[in-house]
Amino acid sequence: MEPTASEIRIDAAPLLRVYQDGRIERLLGTQTVPPGLDPKTNVESKDVVYSQETAQSVRIYVPGTVVTSAQKLPLLVYFHGGGFCIETAFSPTYQNYLNALVAEAKIVAVSVDYRRAPEHPIPAAYDDSWTALKWVASHYDGNGPEQWLNRYVDFENVYLSGDSAGANIAHHIAVKTSKEKLDGMNLVGIILTHPFFWGNEPVGDEVKNPAVRAKIEGIWRLASPTTSGSDDPLINLIDDQSFGSFLGCKRVLICVAEKDILKYRGWYYCEKLKNSGWDGEVEVMEAEGEVHVFHLSKPCCSNAVAKVKKVAEFMNQGKA
Repeated sequence: MEPTASEIRIDAAPLLRVYQDGRIERLLGTQTVPPGLDPKTNVESKDVVYSQETAQSVRIYVPGTVVTSAQKLPLLVYFHGGGFCIETAFSPTYQNYLNALVAEAKIVAVSVDYRRAPEHPIPAAYDDSWTALKWVASHYDGNGPEQWLNRYVDFENVYLSGDSAGANIAHHIAVKTSKEKLDGMNLVGIILTHPFFWGNEPVGDEVKNPAVRAKIEGIWRLASPTTSGSDDPLINLIDDQSFGSFLGCKRVLICVAEKDILKYRGWYYCEKLKNSGWDGEVEVMEAEGEVHVFHLSKPCCSNAVAKVKKVAEFMNQGKA
C-alpha cells in the first residue's frame, strides 16, 4: 500500500522518504554485492573495517596483474555519491565502475563507506571520509594493518575522487590534507565527477526556476539540517576567492555532463580555481548529451567508456 501524505514527514523522492514515526525508506541505492574476484576484469576486492568506533568499512580493489609485479601502483581513494543520503561503497553500481577503472588504469582503489544522512547528518560523511584517509595513509611505511595497501600502493601517487556528493567530499578532504598533513602520502590530484555544489544565485546558464532550485537545496538541507542554506561554504565553497590556495594537490580533472543540472557548477569550479592563484593544472571533460551520473547507470555506453579511459590516462600521466 502506498503511504499517505499524512504519514510522510519529508518526501525526498526519488532518493528517500522520512515518515512521521521516524522510519526512513530509501528508494534507491539499497542493493549490495559481496567483494571478490571479478572474472570479467580480473580485479579482486575485499572489505576491511577502517573504524572500530563507527564500524565503517572500505572496499579495496586490486588488479589481477598486481600479484605478479614488484611495481607499486597509484592509489585512488573514492567517495560514493547519493546526496549524502543513499548508496554505499558496496553497491553493484560502484562495484562495476571501480572494477572497470582499476582494470583500465592498473591502480589500487579504496572505496569509502561513510555514515549517511538523515540518521547521521553532516559533518558525519566528512568526518568518516577523513578517518578513512588517515587509516589508508597509516600504511605508507608498509606496516599498516592491511597487507594489500602495504604491498601494492605507491603512496607518492595518491588521488581522491567521487561523484556528485562524493565529489563534494573529495574536494573538502583535499583541502583538509593541505591543513593537516598526512605523513608519507603525496596527494597528486583529484577527480570530481558531476560535483554536488550549489548556491543561492545561479551561475552560467544554470536553471533559474525557484521550485527546481529549492528542490536541490532541499537535498542539502536533508543532509545538513543545521545549514545556513545554499550559500553554506560546504556546498557553495567556490564563492571564496582564496579556495584554491588551500587545495592540497596540483592536478584537477572535472567531469561534467551536458544535460546535468549541476554542470555549470563544475565549469564554475574550474573558472574560480584558475583565477584563485592556485599553482596547478585543471581540465574539464564534458559528456555530450548525457545526464547526471550517466556513467554509473549506462557503464557500457561510449561516453562512459571514454570517461573511464580519461580518468585512467589522467592518473597515469601524473605518476611521480
